Amino acid sequence: MNVATPGEPGYEVTRFNTVVQEKPAAVVRPRSAEEVADAVRYAANKGWPVAVQATGHASTTPADGALLVNTRSLTGVEVDPAARTARVVAGTRAGEVVAAAHAHGLAPINGASSNVGLVGYTLGGGLGPLGRQYGFAVDHVRSLEIVTADGRQVTASPDENADLFWAARGSRGNFGVVTALTTDLVPVARLYGGALFFDADPALLALYREWVATVPEEMTSSIALLRLPPIDAIPAPLRGKFLVNVRIAYTGSAADGEQLVKPLREAAPAIIDAVREMPYSEVATIHNDPTEPAPGVERSGLLGALTPETLDALYAEAGPELTVVELRHLGGALGRAPARPSPVGFRDRSAFSVFTATAGPPEALAAARAQGARLMSALSPWRVGGPFVSFLGGADLADVASAYEPADYERLRAVKSEWDPGNVFRINHNIPPA
Repeated sequence: MNVATPGEPGYEVTRFNTVVQEKPAAVVRPRSAEEVADAVRYAANKGWPVAVQATGHASTTPADGALLVNTRSLTGVEVDPAARTARVVAGTRAGEVVAAAHAHGLAPINGASSNVGLVGYTLGGGLGPLGRQYGFAVDHVRSLEIVTADGRQVTASPDENADLFWAARGSRGNFGVVTALTTDLVPVARLYGGALFFDADPALLALYREWVATVPEEMTSSIALLRLPPIDAIPAPLRGKFLVNVRIAYTGSAADGEQLVKPLREAAPAIIDAVREMPYSEVATIHNDPTEPAPGVERSGLLGALTPETLDALYAEAGPELTVVELRHLGGALGRAPARPSPVGFRDRSAFSVFTATAGPPEALAAARAQGARLMSALSPWRVGGPFVSFLGGADLADVASAYEPADYERLRAVKSEWDPGNVFRINHNIPPA
């Protein structure tokens, strides 16, 4: 195990959101679960907290003074097509798992981006393009392989260390370093999906509100207000514009999907219509999330209802300070109790998630923080709980407790007291021991 301190080879910190600047005491890149356990014991001997990083997408607490365990070199995916499962190692990106499963006509419950680490995404809850039909990614986890705060390697499942299994799924890195997980795969090989772009118009938000009330659970969608910069990386028809972007992922037939999407297409002339039949391996093209690191700020929440007044408030506060303001349609399997319970809550009361993000220089981020706070305040009559646990980061880290149901949060603290009483794993959206 090579432990690198500042100035030494291997001392590398990779944040996708570069607004998080940090100086760990040391960085280690383990190549096995045994080396992860060695690293945790090393940190304990030094009295350091432990931070965990795979692809660097989670925007959380800076790892100053901590041992940063970078799992980038700890990768791999093993698909069991007969059992419809995949064992995914800690640093594996979602796109790798999608490709491995797609070879067998299967799919994981991945998110919008192919570059995000599947393990970290899943442990945060995991809301993706198959959500309304199959639920959260965390609902499909069968077992976890975890290195705990005392450096032990344990397995957590419904039958083994069940309290740890419950708590770790939905709290990201609060309970240890998950070196691998085994998750269900679902029989999805293709989609009718993609993106529609329109000139911004509040009437399109109203139409979307009415439209989602008519769609089946096989349809997962979102609508976003986008303010795109005039740069070459943006397709020419979209550069510098204020837009409405509808994202579609439908697992039914293309013919049925075309009929379902027809009211949206007829509402206004689309600047770009990229909704089509596609192999599931191309699912990341629906959202086309950014692939290059940049500084950014974000906020999130859950809405119990989407009324005309909700949309008025959202449109009024989606000012030029905010790059994206997105509503994701929940319900379906996302609204039902899963077979394997977890702390991802507020399910039966949440109709939509709301998310806002901005990338840019420091002055733009300061304005975005303030406007994001105003937006969430304006939406408060319809909000359920606090930040949305699947998107928990940025300014929302000041309000972690409200991302969980009160009883679940107290249970999380109790489990934390058992498995990490010294709060070694606190470089995250921290849940302190009771």
